[in-house]
Amino acid sequence: MSRQYTTDMTIGSPVYHILGFSAPLLAGNLFQQLYNMVDSIVVGNYVGALALAAVGACGSLNFLFFALSSGIAIGIGVIVSQYFGAGDEVHVRKTIANSIYILATSAVAVSILGVIFAPDILKLLNTPDRIYEDALLYLRTTCAGIPAIAAYNGIASILRALGDSKTPLKFLIVASLVNVVLDLVFVLQFGMGVFGVALATIISQLVAAVTCAIFAYRNVEYFRLTKEQMVPEKSIIINSVRLGVPIAFQNSLIAISCLVLQRVVNGFGETVVAAYTITNRIELFVQQPYSSVSMAVSTFTAQNIGAGKIKRVKEGFHKSVFISFVFSICMLPIAFFFGEQIVALFVREEAVIAMGAKALKITSICYFPLALIYMPRALLNGAGDAAFAMINGLTEVACRIGFSMVLARIPAIGYWGIWVTTGATWTVTAIVCMIRYFSGSWRYKGIYSREEL
Repeated sequence: MSRQYTTDMTIGSPVYHILGFSAPLLAGNLFQQLYNMVDSIVVGNYVGALALAAVGACGSLNFLFFALSSGIAIGIGVIVSQYFGAGDEVHVRKTIANSIYILATSAVAVSILGVIFAPDILKLLNTPDRIYEDALLYLRTTCAGIPAIAAYNGIASILRALGDSKTPLKFLIVASLVNVVLDLVFVLQFGMGVFGVALATIISQLVAAVTCAIFAYRNVEYFRLTKEQMVPEKSIIINSVRLGVPIAFQNSLIAISCLVLQRVVNGFGETVVAAYTITNRIELFVQQPYSSVSMAVSTFTAQNIGAGKIKRVKEGFHKSVFISFVFSICMLPIAFFFGEQIVALFVREEAVIAMGAKALKITSICYFPLALIYMPRALLNGAGDAAFAMINGLTEVACRIGFSMVLARIPAIGYWGIWVTTGATWTVTAIVCMIRYFSGSWRYKGIYSREEL
């Protein structure tokens, strides 16, 4: 079997594998955030601050709906990685086959629920009347496109599980370029507003899914499935659900906690909503190196858990923490001294720019604790520690709700409590993640839990 599009991470330098795997992921994530930022820049500059606030008001909701379907894809990727690391090619193929049924079912269900309940959720979140209609249109459009997003994420997750982070990048770049072009055409040429921005995103994801699927079928033999392999297998579905649902639930809890915070934000009016939207976009951009390294750590962990190489898992984790620490230190002066210039890329209103710049200073102090969420969480997910996913999600819910409800009501703090809540949540969650890592219980959670002597 050709190994051109797979990488065995159970041998060779852990740092080489993590950095080599992370680089394409980082490029892909940056491109993805690029077209998210283009959405915001186009809307903020050519439609208006209210339209930008409408898009921002849907950010946490989109994360919630996407998390419900993408969590399953992550769980499937972990299973594929563990089987691949153990050299069990038969179950690699069977897991890929069964993933089609699981992903399709979950994505369609979430899409339908999102479209139906969008109005009720936006009202529950106290979405300001002036942005409600645009927010509803944007949310329903993106929810309708969840199957396309889930399809790309599922294929990309499996390719990464096999050690190939370059192929998903190629098609994500294509999708990013398509998204940027369609943004400009739909908004500037046809005046479609927030609907055009949402439609551009969905079309670009569909392009990525279709092209990536065709490539995988033609070039990766694991994707060339027989009729026998396409038969649903109960044990694989159960394992996929056992790992995928807790991860989906974890991400959903995080999204719900963000929704609660969004409700607090909405209560302060359009200016605060716009500033919060912009800082969220910037922070998502900053988080991409953490996300990229953590995805590498997850695949590295899963393959080596499958091979029983626990010492390599720990070595890779320690190196990833050091890499993220260096990046965190480098980002501090940028946030402190260039915040206004960065925020000004999104809007022209001086009040929003001033507020967003100060908010960046508050959250940037906690960038390293944020990294200490990503790295252990990636290791624990890669090891198959489904129980921790629940703990992690509940921790973020408790912190975001608790801190925001208290801090935002203190007159001396007011709306600044929104960004203090973000930093405090990162810090507490990081502590919980590290405690779980040092407990060592994750070593025995995988499908293959044997450990080297």
